[in-house]
Amino acid sequence: MTETDSTVYDVVVLGGGPVGENAADRTRAAGLSTAVVESELVGGECSYWACVPSKALLRPAIARADARRVPGLSQAVQGPLDAAAVLAHRDELTGDWNDDGQAEWLSGIGADLYRGHGRLAGPRTVVVTRPDGETTTLTARQAVVVATGSRAHLPDLPGLDGVKPWTSREATSAQEVPGRLIVVGGGVVATEMATAWQALGSQVTMLVRGKGLLPRMEPFAGELVAESLTEAGADVRTGTTVESVTRENGTVVVVTDHGERIEADEILFATGRAPRTDDLGLDTVGLEPGTWLPVDDSMRVTGSDWLYAVGDVNHHALLTHMGKYQARIAGDTIAARASGAPVQESPWGPHAATADHHAVPQVVFTDPEAAAVGLSLAEAERAGHRVRAVDIGFSSVAGANLYADGYQGRARMVVDLDDETLLGVTFAGPGVGELIHSATVAVAGQVPIGRLWHAVPSFPTISEVWLRLLEAYRS
Repeated sequence: MTETDSTVYDVVVLGGGPVGENAADRTRAAGLSTAVVESELVGGECSYWACVPSKALLRPAIARADARRVPGLSQAVQGPLDAAAVLAHRDELTGDWNDDGQAEWLSGIGADLYRGHGRLAGPRTVVVTRPDGETTTLTARQAVVVATGSRAHLPDLPGLDGVKPWTSREATSAQEVPGRLIVVGGGVVATEMATAWQALGSQVTMLVRGKGLLPRMEPFAGELVAESLTEAGADVRTGTTVESVTRENGTVVVVTDHGERIEADEILFATGRAPRTDDLGLDTVGLEPGTWLPVDDSMRVTGSDWLYAVGDVNHHALLTHMGKYQARIAGDTIAARASGAPVQESPWGPHAATADHHAVPQVVFTDPEAAAVGLSLAEAERAGHRVRAVDIGFSSVAGANLYADGYQGRARMVVDLDDETLLGVTFAGPGVGELIHSATVAVAGQVPIGRLWHAVPSFPTISEVWLRLLEAYRS
């Protein structure tokens, strides 16, 4: 390995996924020279192994489920999905895992792309090792931004490597539909991939250690998703732990803590995430490799005046849209500090990621969809708030009954009784993903209930659930 050159930039961004791209976009917009270092594909996990391919797999499943609930249409969509066409469309949307277009976008904003593995080598210094072994040293005048994301966390099971299990990457990029698929886990990745592959023709068995699905949401969300998966033919087993897993003559064999033996063609472990910080040279700047990076609300790493961490690596909210939001905050903060302007002033308000604390939205693209923002009832109570939960079934919403025959769904808003604002909102039902931004505005804006009463929902849409929630609160 030989060193070929050394280059100085205002900002060096480690990671060229959507989070790193947003950080670079903000710093370049402010006139700061910016380098982006990427070891895989520009566009990152979201573009090639997460958001884009997973939703491409899920969209046909959800569209068919919705169509089957519409009288006059349901009989026309009773057949199976064209799995080959779905997978081909997924491949098209990921660009067949080619990042030329995203690399051109980086060039278009004036950022320089360095392909290779970047490691810190002391304060404000990054050494990039290219695939050919040559190295380049980058020095940052203003800041280094870590945007390297996270990877799938696999449990410590003997012999697991020999089984070659799926993680989220294999689940979203597989080229064939497995006849039988075991999904270990009950969170977002587990439920979405169980939904997609069951619809594509797999016989899915879910092994969930906890009491139910989607444990970070209101209980009714996971209950509705579990009911739907079961109706679709999946075998959902809660309170079940994997004791061992082997692959015998190509077949995956799982033994559970109940002594059950389950066989499948593939097994997906969706059991959490770990930060991609183990080989970043964190030890050269006094930080522990392999750990999440603690940050303040401007995304600056605790104890540093030049190192920032955005997206999954800071463990605030492992969601692409939140990472991009954090990157915009960090980019604007770096630009303000570079210019000497007050960090607390900008056209968008203070440079602080306040949404990380109280207004994080999320949509789970299952059938039915589940969407939530802010605190659940249990979280609000644990935080010491004096609250009231208001629950409504969608059967009282005319727009829901027009959306689908026999529409099944529920909504909850958690009201802070001291100031009558919303701390959290959860929806579960077909199409509710499009409702969540209205809830996000209400929670992030701390809009009083009295003002929400004058935000009149259009009739007949499922948004009329807001009227029913507010009526129930006033009753």
